[in-house]
Amino acid sequence: MAEINFTQVTEFILLGITDKQELKIPLFMVFLFIYVFTMVGNLRLIIVIRMDSGLKTPMYFFLSHISFVDFCYSSSITPKMLGNFLYEKKSISFHECAIQLGCFISFMDAECLLLASMAYDRYVAICNPLLYKVLMSPKICIQLVAMPYIYSFLVALYHVILTFRLSYCGSNIINHFYCDDMPLLRLSCSDTHSKQIWIFICAGIMLIASFLVVFVSYMYIISAILKMQSAEGRRKAFSTCGSHMVAVTIFYGTLIFMYLQPSSNHSLDTDKMASVFYTVIVPMLNPLIYNLRNKEVKDALKKTLNNSNYALLLVKSLKT
Repeated sequence: MAEINFTQVTEFILLGITDKQELKIPLFMVFLFIYVFTMVGNLRLIIVIRMDSGLKTPMYFFLSHISFVDFCYSSSITPKMLGNFLYEKKSISFHECAIQLGCFISFMDAECLLLASMAYDRYVAICNPLLYKVLMSPKICIQLVAMPYIYSFLVALYHVILTFRLSYCGSNIINHFYCDDMPLLRLSCSDTHSKQIWIFICAGIMLIASFLVVFVSYMYIISAILKMQSAEGRRKAFSTCGSHMVAVTIFYGTLIFMYLQPSSNHSLDTDKMASVFYTVIVPMLNPLIYNLRNKEVKDALKKTLNNSNYALLLVKSLKT
């Protein structure tokens, strides 16, 4: 029996969002603007929360970490995507692909779990205000941030090891704009059945668990708000939760659309469109949502800008 010779794939080619040449420069400009806005918005939110003493609360502690995750999340995907709009050869090495997949899984899982931690914080603040300082002590807050990071890193590492231990001996063209599990598995010449089962199990556990925490927390929150006698109290309670509810709706809504759509409508092209939304658009929207809807953040931002302007004027006056 003749032996089959094959060469192990050492790099992959990313097809990107579109193959239409006339769309590449306009899309590059659009996504470059979004990326810069995302970086500036999330960094500004982190700096304002760290600098302003009025924002030293658990809610803003979680928000600063969500902004950090969004910053890293977008940076692991968007720069390579932008480069591929300009380069003829859209290649990514085997090891770079593994790192990108690991970062993508890690930061996506971390964001899901941090949103759940933030929902629990809002539940305690509104439903158990007298015990808030005990139930949301600095030690517990650090644990509620550390656990998502540790869990998401371990899950990402496990998936990367499973995916890149497979053999890739045929086509190396990925029909996506970044290295994702499902497009990679379609290229493998190994048996991927067990890997697909693990994707379903891990994603299902993480999504269902985090979504249940958010859903149950908000059921109790809404019930507590409706029982409040004061209209001002209800308005204040809703305002503290409004930004988080919008962010949760956008993030989970996109994931539900992607993973729970009918199999007859499921394709890599629809995956790409959904992926653009939650890897590029959502990280941009979060700082925008919290800046526009949260009065404390807006006031802190104005104070920071005023202090910066005052410092610049002082420096100029000293120079003259």
